[in-house]
Amino acid sequence: MPVGRALIGGSPYLGVYVRPGERVAVVGRSTPLDLVRDLERLLRVPCVRTSVLDAEIVGALLALNSHGAVVGGPLRDAERSAIEAVLPVHEVPCRNNALGNNVLVNDAGAVVHPEYSDEVLARIERALGVPARRGTIAGLGTVGMAAVATNKGLVVHPRATPSEIADLADALKVPVHKSTANFGIPIVGACLAANSRAVIVGRPTTPVEIVHLQEGLGILD
Repeated sequence: MPVGRALIGGSPYLGVYVRPGERVAVVGRSTPLDLVRDLERLLRVPCVRTSVLDAEIVGALLALNSHGAVVGGPLRDAERSAIEAVLPVHEVPCRNNALGNNVLVNDAGAVVHPEYSDEVLARIERALGVPARRGTIAGLGTVGMAAVATNKGLVVHPRATPSEIADLADALKVPVHKSTANFGIPIVGACLAANSRAVIVGRPTTPVEIVHLQEGLGILD
């Protein structure tokens, strides 16, 4: 079954600590090895264990797709080397520098925080190799936490508006589905880790939520 449940350091907010993609998943240095093995088995990608900007919350700080990764500040040499062993990584300094929180991306497109400048938008486009546009989800600029995107589907905050959903579908070229996770939490991007092959949710996530997430992400048994 392409669904797993986990906690990281007792927290069900896996999306804060894990940044998965189609080629790699990046996790914090302190991530337990048994969880790393579960992530690799389910997502079918290698896991890179590293800090990002000297922090463990790599899901909040790093955005990536199959073409590259972006981070909002200067990486240490060891961090850069760890990530670049599998994926090019680019530094994009900006005010809202938690790029995992503020960039929602797959291999077709990206939606970013509405306050990002034209220069930041252009640098994200070059680094990730996809067109990017500004947007919100349920009025939130933290689009990377308000939704989770793969190459098969997109699950968003249940209060996303029809116009936001239309923009997201056009930008990322996938169907859009509303759901919560972790027993009613609407910021689904903070709650789980997913690629086109599997999804790993926080332990409080209910069976009904898992069904919605599987449908929305196109991850079926």
